[in-house]
Amino acid sequence: MKTFFKFAERNTTAGIEIRAGITTFLMMAYIIVVNPGILSRSGMPFSGVLFATVLVCAVSSIAMGLYANLPYGLAPGMGINAFFTFSLVIGMGIDWATALGAVFVSGVIFIILSVSGVRNEIVKAIPPSLRLGLAAGIGVFLALIGFQSAGFVVASPATLITFGPMNAGTLLFVIGLVITSALMLKKVPGALILGIVITSLLALVVSSAGWLDKPIVTLPEKVFAWPSLAVFFKLDIAGALSLGMIMPVFALLFVDLFDSIASFVGISHVAGLVEADGTPSNMGRALLVDAGSTTISGLFGSSSGTVYVESAAGIEEGGRTGLTAVVAGLLFLPFMFLSPLLSFIPEVATAPVLVLVGVFMAQPLMQINWKNLEEAIPAFLAVVLIPMTYSITQGVVWSFLIYTLIKLVLGKGKEVHWMLYIIDGFAVLSLCQPLL
Repeated sequence: MKTFFKFAERNTTAGIEIRAGITTFLMMAYIIVVNPGILSRSGMPFSGVLFATVLVCAVSSIAMGLYANLPYGLAPGMGINAFFTFSLVIGMGIDWATALGAVFVSGVIFIILSVSGVRNEIVKAIPPSLRLGLAAGIGVFLALIGFQSAGFVVASPATLITFGPMNAGTLLFVIGLVITSALMLKKVPGALILGIVITSLLALVVSSAGWLDKPIVTLPEKVFAWPSLAVFFKLDIAGALSLGMIMPVFALLFVDLFDSIASFVGISHVAGLVEADGTPSNMGRALLVDAGSTTISGLFGSSSGTVYVESAAGIEEGGRTGLTAVVAGLLFLPFMFLSPLLSFIPEVATAPVLVLVGVFMAQPLMQINWKNLEEAIPAFLAVVLIPMTYSITQGVVWSFLIYTLIKLVLGKGKEVHWMLYIIDGFAVLSLCQPLL
């Protein structure tokens, strides 16, 4: 094991790696509940998505450890699951089985791009300001979903949205947000999942006391159950290959591609796992595992899997090899038998986590040069249009098109990468699709 994981070369030990793996798991564990909570809004069974989520986390993380020997955990991506539910299924009316087929197809394309080198051209084509703006926009979108699911923000015929009524439910959300934030600020391991548990228990007390019109949570009748296969291999690949799915598949591919690359670059520098030229170590193998994670996600019944920035917590604990990822992956497996226990967790308990994930994803805004309006205007459109249109696709399409048009009007068309013009073509096709 020492030789396989190169302990000596990376100045670590089995004990350090195991501790780091546990830390990474605790930081990622919230996805076991949050991902099914989001995807179940598309009509998918909660218990089935929970099983798929656990499988994606376990298989992908273990593969990253054994194949790439890197301490990065993988799980269904936050933002990608929101796109799946609110843009594809609810927004476009696509059946969830077809959406799973789109996830699978995007994974296969990602694998091809990863081994062919086309991926590098796509990366070069997207201006850094747009990548940063889109990441932040998805974060704001997730925060909006959190506020909405807690009833903190509600629909309004006069102003579209407004502050919800102050009641025991919204008060629970505020308390949960404060508790979870405090746990994170104190750097408590597993702060997010611990915040979910505490808020759920408070919700149970409030429901039992009769302070609400109707209970928002009840104790489960049992704790353990066999894994549900309700969404396992239920994807519709044929439907995903239709002409109307071109832009949705591309959008899935785009979000997954840049999310994974941004995560790789960021956490590899934290870990010091970079080559002499500054590129992440084993980037090719890591991206291939990430692409494989997306592919199996469609098969198992979840939105796309990707590398998690929460892996940085395990790295801070000293994790430097694939054993960290293997340990984190193995720790997910027991939870496939706990769907009855986990399904009782109410939305008011997961909503604070969505808001805090939005905070994390908004950090790239600091890297945008807001004084350069050529870059700032398209980036700002990405930030605001994603939550305002309730569509990640619209944020991608309009930020790309406006960026290109601004450059052309200013006579700087040569500054636009040739691949971005191709991407713009797909964007226009998606806008014209309802007219065809």
